[in-house]
Amino acid sequence: MSHIEKRRAFALEVVEKLTAAGHQALWAGGCVRDLLLSREPGDFDVATAAHPDQVRGVFGTRRTFSVGAAFGVILVRGPGESGTVEVATFRSEGPYTDGRHPDHVTFATVEDDAARRDFTINGMFLDPRQNGLEGLIDLFGGQDDLRRRVVRAIGNPTDRLSEDKLRMLRAVRFAATLDFQIEQKTLEAVQRLAPQINVVSAERIAIEWKRMLVDPSRCHALELADETGLLDVVFPELAGVEREPLRQRMAALDDVSFPLALAALLLECPDVEAVCRRLKLSNDETSSTLWLVEQRDALEAAADQRLSRLKPTLAHTLSAPLMQLVQARTGGRSDDVEFCRAYLQKTPSEELEPPPLLTGDDLIDAGLSPGPEFTRLLGQVRDAQLEGRVQTGDQALKLVFEMRGLDE
Repeated sequence: MSHIEKRRAFALEVVEKLTAAGHQALWAGGCVRDLLLSREPGDFDVATAAHPDQVRGVFGTRRTFSVGAAFGVILVRGPGESGTVEVATFRSEGPYTDGRHPDHVTFATVEDDAARRDFTINGMFLDPRQNGLEGLIDLFGGQDDLRRRVVRAIGNPTDRLSEDKLRMLRAVRFAATLDFQIEQKTLEAVQRLAPQINVVSAERIAIEWKRMLVDPSRCHALELADETGLLDVVFPELAGVEREPLRQRMAALDDVSFPLALAALLLECPDVEAVCRRLKLSNDETSSTLWLVEQRDALEAAADQRLSRLKPTLAHTLSAPLMQLVQARTGGRSDDVEFCRAYLQKTPSEELEPPPLLTGDDLIDAGLSPGPEFTRLLGQVRDAQLEGRVQTGDQALKLVFEMRGLDE
């Protein structure tokens, strides 16, 4: 049994055990949507009439973890590679005064639980014990919207999106990744509310953009984000950037990391670091994005560059993404990138990034006094080594004394 099959079998087991204990239990939300689209769900979530303490009573405290007691959410751990299943009690939610979180939660019925969800395609439930669609509960036309290929808010779009304003970005992400469109009234609500997206925490906004930018549908996501106004609100630095070159650059990217996709998006922005800090990205994400943007011209005229300049760039852990970025900028084939890829194929790693021939201790042992001059001397020795002008420690040391003699 594959890993995916084990996850699915365990999710079925969770429903069966809760049902056997007298509680209604169903697969819910995204997994139902994906199954109806003949896509393999990433996770299986369960919604149930059982309260959190009853869920823990069925599966035992050692196998369960309360991750959202106020919202009735329990994680149930399965055996081996079965993973975990999120089990949430049917609930209704009070007003969202802050536009981010419900003021209160009340355990309720499956009908109430469906009504508080964001979009019709995410508001369906399925009893996996029944055959096919016999166990489908679809109270708001989600199945029809899947056929129509639209993302439509449940109930009044303005009310639904106002409750949690992150839903505006989620509408864009679902429409892009599923190759759907946003239903007209829902689209108009997003456009009206877009200026309020920043009441949502930067971390939650960043998570949505990470998902969109690494997905092959990133261009569709950007078009929808632009159409709704969300793009300029989240990234005001893009307000004056021409859209067609940006779209072409993003479309030229292949299998990408988030820093590469973000670098391509922000390539023309004056302060990329400020954007990364505003979105509260990790230090690694920030430094990687910055390096790619700062090095966007580093491969220019690569065949004519001194090896002391080219080799460190190609030895960098992000050299492959950098070549993708350079190629995306040119809109297709790049002679510089082709040269670099050919050079990497024929150049061993130990030649590309060899161990230093000299260290500061070597200079001290040779009778030199430590000081700022060390940095300059070691840098020049390193350049000579990368260019093949010195190959041994003795040759490097001789070069040091020659350079000092010239200076004197």
